[in-house]
Amino acid sequence: MNYQHHWHDATPIHLPLGKIVCIGRNYAEHAKELNNPVPTEPLLFIKPATAAVHLTRPLDFPRDQGAVHFETELAVLIGKPLTNASASDAEAAILGYGLALDLTLRDLQSRLKEQGQPWERAKGFDRACPLTPFVPASDLDQRRLHFSLDINGERQQSGDTADMLFPVVPLIAHISTQFSLLPGDVILTGTPKGVGPLQSGQILQLTLEDRLSVSTRVI
Repeated sequence: MNYQHHWHDATPIHLPLGKIVCIGRNYAEHAKELNNPVPTEPLLFIKPATAAVHLTRPLDFPRDQGAVHFETELAVLIGKPLTNASASDAEAAILGYGLALDLTLRDLQSRLKEQGQPWERAKGFDRACPLTPFVPASDLDQRRLHFSLDINGERQQSGDTADMLFPVVPLIAHISTQFSLLPGDVILTGTPKGVGPLQSGQILQLTLEDRLSVSTRVI
């Protein structure tokens, strides 16, 4: 099934999926839990569009390359072109907010980091970016959004945009100085602490405020 952006009421969003721009280590406690330095500027990488899949589908991923970790993140859908954008332009370009799992081949990523290589092989494989539907940006305040992940009914991750090292709007403006953003692009804004390996049979519940709650399972 090809991926298509949707609103949380199941209405299609008629924008093509472009690139998925990801932010590494945007929560200090997550950087610390993986023994990584806390960055002083945004750490950017990209997942290809082929990584996107609807999060409501069962999670399937490579089983022959070591542990696959979940990282729950606020996802931002871009609705206007941005290049060298101001903060006000960046905020006006946010069309919606959703959630994503930044699936990561952790063992492979560790080896790539040791060798000084890019992370894309560990982050950009097919189905590496399950995405929820989106809530219109006008319905939420990006300065203080809370989201969470429960696994088998127990809280695993809890994040708040107020704790981000690089907040949503300045972050988008910064990204647009590095490469242009287009309508349909998605920004993954980093994960809070609590990441871990996925196991067959787990039930995952992702929640954004009281506006969005989506469940899936690991096959």
